[in-house]
Amino acid sequence: MIRVQVKHIPVWAGAAAAVLAPNLARASVAAPIIPENLSVGGMFLQADWIVKLVIIGLALASVVTWTVFIAKLLELRKLNAQERQTHDRVIVLRSLGEAITDSNLAFTPLVREALAELRASADALQDPEGIKERTVSRFARYEAKVGRKMTRGVNILATIGATAPFVGLFGTVWGIMNSFVGIAEKQTTNLAVVAPGIAEALLATAIGLVAAIPAVVIYNHFARQIAAHRALLADTAAAVLRLVSRDLSRGEASSLAKES
Repeated sequence: MIRVQVKHIPVWAGAAAAVLAPNLARASVAAPIIPENLSVGGMFLQADWIVKLVIIGLALASVVTWTVFIAKLLELRKLNAQERQTHDRVIVLRSLGEAITDSNLAFTPLVREALAELRASADALQDPEGIKERTVSRFARYEAKVGRKMTRGVNILATIGATAPFVGLFGTVWGIMNSFVGIAEKQTTNLAVVAPGIAEALLATAIGLVAAIPAVVIYNHFARQIAAHRALLADTAAAVLRLVSRDLSRGEASSLAKES
């Protein structure tokens, strides 16, 4: 025969257990779930889908910024080197005829514009001031064309620099709203409930600043570089105009108009 010994449980202990059991169950349900991974990648994966879209958009804007930076840096270096070489060759010449015989200058845009105006004004060489005025007009339009070409793609940097912080702020506001909704649903003010959501929201602002600050700095750098290139181009145009003026004063413009 097996004997089972049953210990007597006080009545008060059973009553206390019956009262505390529902409260413990509710506490276990309401216990906040703290994310284990609070790294940048972990916060992104745990963020709301709108916050994710904001972060992805800002990341793409950052990629565009650095792509434009590399492409424009190479383009400006090449154009500046070419224009510097053209300028250095033109300023030592005495006439436009010498520019035509120079294989490196004969097909440069400014020399071609000057020759085109002389050809178009072949029957009006007795008005040198009019010819020079029309040549200046051609040079001005060419400089404007170069300026439009060089700023192509750079203006997007200004847009990114101006809007990225606000886009990131939108993601932050949305994430904080979700955090407060979580507080209302879980009926608790425990910081562990709010902190992960706020951290995910602030990540959007951080990415917005990461996208905006380089865009503004790069835009200002290119603005200065483009202004310097246009100044160099204006110096070359002035040098070519001096060649045209000399040929008109010497009476050599008619022969150049026929040869061109």
